[in-house]
Formats: sequence, C-alpha cells, structure tokens
Amino acid sequence: MGFQEEYSGWLEYHTKRRKGERKDRLERGHGHGERMFLEQVWWPMMGSLRDLHPEYEVADWRGRPYFVDLVWKPGQVKFAFEVKGYGPHVQNMDRRRYRQELNRETFLQIAGFRVVAIPYDDLEDSPQLTISLMRSLLAPFLSGKHTVEPFTRLEREIIRLAVSRDGVIRPVDLVKELGVNLRTVRNALQALSAKGRLRPVPTNSGRRVCRYEVIHSFSDDQLW
Repeated sequence: MGFQEEYSGWLEYHTKRRKGERKDRLERGHGHGERMFLEQVWWPMMGSLRDLHPEYEVADWRGRPYFVDLVWKPGQVKFAFEVKGYGPHVQNMDRRRYRQELNRETFLQIAGFRVVAIPYDDLEDSPQLTISLMRSLLAPFLSGKHTVEPFTRLEREIIRLAVSRDGVIRPVDLVKELGVNLRTVRNALQALSAKGRLRPVPTNSGRRVCRYEVIHSFSDDQLW
C-alpha cells in the first residue's frame, strides 16, 4: 500500500469519528505542512501511519481546548509534533501569543507529552535532516503495543533498517550493517516474525527464505 492510499484512509477514519468543533478543526487545521511531514518524513521512516492522531485535542492549563498538529501514541509513550513555519509562529506573532505558545508547550510536557517542533522550511529544503533527527529520537520507542513482548535493541534496529529500505530487509544486509553474525540475525528475524512484525518471503522454489517484509496492518481500527 502506498502513501496516498493509506493517508486517505487514515484521514477518513479520523474524520468519521469526530463531530462538532473537533471535526471542524481537523478539516481546517490539518493542512499542507502536516501532510508534507507525513509524506516526506514519517512515511519514508516508518512506512505506516500507525498510532498517529491528527489535530489531537488537549485541554490546556485554563481548561480550553488546544489542538496539537500530530500526536503519536505507541502504547504509553506520547509524542506531540508541531509543524512550525517562520511566518505564523514567529514573524507574525505578538508577545501575548508568543507567551501562550511557550506555556502550551510547557503544559504539554507536564501532561506527559514529548514535544517536538518540526521546522516547515526543513520539510521543503532538507527532509533527510529531519528524518535523521527523528530516527535518533524515536529509535527507543519502536516497540509496538501489539507485540507479545517488548523488542530487544537488536530487533528495534532491524525494524528501523527494514523500514528505511522500503519495508524489505535481507539477512545478509543486517550482517553487514549491524556487524553481528548470521545466526544471531536469523534468530532475531524469526523472533520478529513470531511477534507479527516481519513476514518471511521465500524464494520462488519455496525452499529458502531470502528476505523479510515489514508487516503494516491498515485494516485494524485499533492502530489509530
């Protein structure tokens, strides 16, 4: 499944489950910058929109609704992503709004969110820089809530590499990239297959497995 197909289904899913101001905010607030982040950074990095929530509502310290551009909640972890352009977030902002913006970010951190600001200009000019920074930031949190048991560090690295290579990885690639022996790699790949995160792909003869594919479950409503 490509980005456009999954993105359309993901957005439709969230739109259908909202009413009133929450639905209106999604239709008005989720725009070009957020989509560009998903297409240029998140999709190449993760290969899925799993656990992402657009225009996520949080009550601020005054009890007023505040909408975060994107929230990622893989289990107990909560990341708040804000795509920020220079004009609306800096150049055109007065002192009062600037203070409110800073206070909201502090409140989100108090509420347990890890707040990440995404420069809009980087999405246009250097998305690979954003991808690199995001990979380093999110690497410890790639263990999904739908697995039977937490991923090991090696398993998380295998997932990261597989996603970065269009969702497909070969044992020989992992031996070269990670510097571990083939037996260790095969054991980790088999463990990830048992946890439902990878799918072994046999050769045409069906006698050997030469590569593994990342499993993305789009149909499960609980993913979002």
